[in-house]
Amino acid sequence: MDLELFRRMLSIDSTSSKETALAEFLSRALLTGKNRLETFEVGDGTTNLLFSWGEPEVFFCTHMDTVPPFIPPTFPGTFSPSSVISGRGTCDAKGQIFSMFTACKMLEDQGKDGFALLLLSGEETGSFGAKAFRKTHPGGDLVVVGEPTDNAMASASKGTKSYALSFCGEPCHSGYPSQGRSAVDLFVDFASMLKEMEFPKDEILGDTTWNFGKVSSPNPQNILSPELTCRLYFRTTFASDALVCSFMEDVAAGRKWKGRVTVEAFGGDTPQSYTTMKGFKTAPVAFGSDAPQLHNFRRKILCGPGSILDAHTPGEKITLGEITEAVDNYVKIYNYRKEI
Repeated sequence: MDLELFRRMLSIDSTSSKETALAEFLSRALLTGKNRLETFEVGDGTTNLLFSWGEPEVFFCTHMDTVPPFIPPTFPGTFSPSSVISGRGTCDAKGQIFSMFTACKMLEDQGKDGFALLLLSGEETGSFGAKAFRKTHPGGDLVVVGEPTDNAMASASKGTKSYALSFCGEPCHSGYPSQGRSAVDLFVDFASMLKEMEFPKDEILGDTTWNFGKVSSPNPQNILSPELTCRLYFRTTFASDALVCSFMEDVAAGRKWKGRVTVEAFGGDTPQSYTTMKGFKTAPVAFGSDAPQLHNFRRKILCGPGSILDAHTPGEKITLGEITEAVDNYVKIYNYRKEI
C-alpha cells in the first residue's frame, strides 16, 4: 500500500473549485502503464478523470473536491490497523480515491481487467462533475460510489431539496417598531412554523430534516430589518419528498406568506435505493452523493471507508484498518459482481 501517494494527495488543497491541482497530480500519479486515461471537461474550469483497465464493466467512482477549509494531513510515526491519519479529505473523499486505486492496482497485479476508476469534480457544490459526465459518457452496468459509510453498503439515501428565501420587511426606527415590519421576525415565524410541521416518518429513512444556511440581514442595529435572505435545505425521505415540494410550492405561491417571502427553488435529488450484496453490512444513510446523478449506470453501490460523522469536521480522519477493509471490499465487489 503506497501511503506516500496518500500523503501527497492529502497535501494538495482541493477544496471545492480548486480540485484542478489534484486532478493534474492524479493524471500522472495513477497511470500504471496498464491503464489509460480519458479527461472530460465539466464546464466550470474543472475536469473529470477516467482511468480504465480494458473495457470497464465495473466503475469505481468518487470525487476529488473537499469542503473548505483545507487542513494539512497528519500521519502517525508507525503504522498498524488502528493508526489514525487526519486532515481534510482523509475520509471524504481522498480516502476513497486511495482505497479504490489500491484495489484497482491489486486487480491489475492479478492480471485482471474490465474495471475503471472515475474521479469527479464538484460533488460538494452540486455534483456538477457527475451531471457533466452523464452527458458525455454512456456509463455502464455497475458503478461503485465511494463515500464514508463505515464500509457498509448503503441500502438507501435521503433526497435533498434546496431553496433560496428572501423575507421582505418594512424598515423603520427601532424605537417605534409598530411603524414597520422586521424581516428577522418573519424569518423567526417561518422557522417556528417549520418546526411544527409533521412530515411522515419513513420506515427506511426515518425523519425528514432541514436546516438554514447563509442567513444574512445586515441592517443597522437601530433599524428594523428590511430584508433577510437565507438558504433552506431539506433532507427528504420516500414518504416526504413530494410533500416537501408541495409545501414549498404553496409558500412560493404566497398562499400564507403573500408579499412577505419570495422563494427560488434550486432542485436537488430524490431519495434513492441502492444495490447491496450478501456478506456485507448494510444501512441507510442521510447524506447526499454523486450517485443519484449518475443516471447512465443501471446499478449503483454506495460504500466506502470512514465515518460520515468525521466528514466536514475539523477532526476529519480515517484509520489504516478502514482503508484495508475498503480495498478488500472493492476487490470482492469486482470478483462477485455477476452474482448480485
